[in-house]
Amino acid sequence: MSLGSHTQGLRPCTRTTIGYVQGFTLLELLVVLVIIAGVAVVALPRFTNAMTTVELKGATRQVASALRYARTQAVAKRRDVALLFDVEQRTFVNSDADKVHALPVDLSLKLLTAQSEIVSEDVGAIRFFADGSSTGGRITLSVGQRSYIVDVSWLTGRVTVHD
Repeated sequence: MSLGSHTQGLRPCTRTTIGYVQGFTLLELLVVLVIIAGVAVVALPRFTNAMTTVELKGATRQVASALRYARTQAVAKRRDVALLFDVEQRTFVNSDADKVHALPVDLSLKLLTAQSEIVSEDVGAIRFFADGSSTGGRITLSVGQRSYIVDVSWLTGRVTVHD
């Protein structure tokens, strides 16, 4: 085995064969950065809108879950349990718990409930009874044009979510 057999087809490295290294010019890099900035300007508002929708869905699920939990507690403990809503502050609290749940600030909250469950202009409740029934009601959560409705049946206490 000779040394020449391994180097077949290779040329010796000389100054004339290396030449200049190819790369990007400053102008090409600036053009790419401008294109990336343009895409970001177009995509960013859509991304924030998607985050708002995700927050709205999350808040709707949180309210529906709290209502279902209140109904379960009423049946299990064989006594009335109410979920109290403060429309102005965008909060709600279970009458069996001390923890106040806050909803996102940019969210709009509307409550439709029985006259007997209205505490003040901004505060009302949906009450569940030991047999699983309730006073019934509707909670509407919305951001901009997007909204979800959480309905509570007065007869069965069933909680349903509609968009």
